[in-house]
Amino acid sequence: MDPRSEVTALLESLEAAGPEAAADRERLLGLMYDELRRLAGKLMAHERRVVTLQPTALVHEAYVRLVEQRTPGWSGRAHFLAVAATCMRRVLVDHARARRAQKRGGPLQPVTLDEDVDGSASPELETLLVHDALERFAALDPRAARVAEMRLFGGMNVREVATALDVSKRTVDGDWATARLWLSRELSLDP
Repeated sequence: MDPRSEVTALLESLEAAGPEAAADRERLLGLMYDELRRLAGKLMAHERRVVTLQPTALVHEAYVRLVEQRTPGWSGRAHFLAVAATCMRRVLVDHARARRAQKRGGPLQPVTLDEDVDGSASPELETLLVHDALERFAALDPRAARVAEMRLFGGMNVREVATALDVSKRTVDGDWATARLWLSRELSLDP
């Protein structure tokens, strides 16, 4: 069976079977591990070198949160990856908050608003500040905030986001431009 088809079948079986489907969860992790690790690697590329959280730990913590959801309602592989991006964002935010509490205001974790989401040319922003700004933006434009979350915290490209949200790439481009502009203004940066 094609791995993509197998992932879809496993997601459907997890939806029907509920919390007792441990074997299916293990198989799903095996099939999706490389992609989850790739997402985590993109996120961790923005992290400071001294951060104690490693990509493998991020994948495992996010995966635990994913499978603990009561009714995930995953509609396929792309949707699963989008939800994984959200979980990774929450893990990073929780980690940043815990570290900040330990260090009493120590450095936060940077992310970027650049077009390629690679961190090479744009100003770096603090993870917690971006998280809080995204929470405010979601009240105004939930889909554009979701696009920004998947791009910034999930490291997903436009095609992946479009598939996950079941919208066109043009819609994602427009939402991404809106989100970047709003976040830049909200965080007092030049757009």
